Amino acid sequence: MKKIILQGLLGILLFTSIWFILRQVNWLSLFKIEEISTDSEEKLGEILWGIFKQNQTENKDASVIKSVDSLLVRLCIYNNIDRKAIKLHVIDSEEVNAFALPDGHLVVYSKLITEAENPEELCGVIGHELAHIELNHVIKKLLREIGLSALIGITTGGGGAEVTKEAIKLMTSTAFDRELEKEADLKAVEYLSNSKIPCEPFANFLFRLSEYENDSQKYFSWISTHPESKQRAEYIIQMCQKNKMKNETVLDSVSWKELQYNLSH
Repeated sequence: MKKIILQGLLGILLFTSIWFILRQVNWLSLFKIEEISTDSEEKLGEILWGIFKQNQTENKDASVIKSVDSLLVRLCIYNNIDRKAIKLHVIDSEEVNAFALPDGHLVVYSKLITEAENPEELCGVIGHELAHIELNHVIKKLLREIGLSALIGITTGGGGAEVTKEAIKLMTSTAFDRELEKEADLKAVEYLSNSKIPCEPFANFLFRLSEYENDSQKYFSWISTHPESKQRAEYIIQMCQKNKMKNETVLDSVSWKELQYNLSH
């Protein structure tokens, strides 16, 4: 009887050990499937954006786009990011949301801009989504959740409508894993610091939105896709304290008020 029990315990120990070891292996990297070709990503971005925008109203107001783009340009210039590779879209919506799609599509909802108290808060959100793009998080997430063959199927027309809809849903309404979210947060702080933009407002934005995390009456989608806002704000504040430097104005108060007015009327 003791021998049977001992064999059982050894079996459990062996299973646990193998499971732990396998958990440490980055299988996506091992089998070289964390990347798809540039052409495939471009096609994927084109398809997903094309379908997504069918049910949305993209804001084409020149003054709105110019103001938001000026923030993006600053982040790109100070961090050696190719601005031409980023496709900025402002969507008229009552949801507070922002997200990235493949091939550099960066989508910001108008309500998020009007909820921000200052341009520095908006820069933090843009920096976060820009980090997802630059760190290749968008493709990594799609590969893990949908799979390489399904993504290739979308680009070749064989993916099916349901798979395409699922890909869009993943990018617009579900969170990245905690590791990738934190990596994007810290990269955003780096972007802000390099651009001489204070990062405390980004943390303040998260603190403020965290108050609505359990309020079903609010349409704060950016909260649901980026959980634990308060905890994130706390470690962002810690990073800010390590990156003290002289900051510069990113958008004057008149231009900021004009931007918010144009989006709310």
